[in-house]
Amino acid sequence: MNTVQVRYFASIREALGAGERVALPAGATVGALRDQLIGRSPAHAAALARGKALRCALNQALCEESAAVGEGAEVAFFPPVTGG
Repeated sequence: MNTVQVRYFASIREALGAGERVALPAGATVGALRDQLIGRSPAHAAALARGKALRCALNQALCEESAAVGEGAEVAFFPPVTGG
């Protein structure tokens, strides 16, 4: 298992807080992480729903959901347009 830091921004941060640490199977992708988080709680399901357009970043670089997440990685989720 890999432990990763998940960070949330803008409206997702308002719904879920600043972030959390998550354990993932080795070789998991950003998309698998998103699916795991969706199953965590109704608030996670609403904020990270598959029907919502979200951007993601892996170690502070924009990425696709197919990107592999390694031990100690930082994954961020945010709406397509953020202000401020």
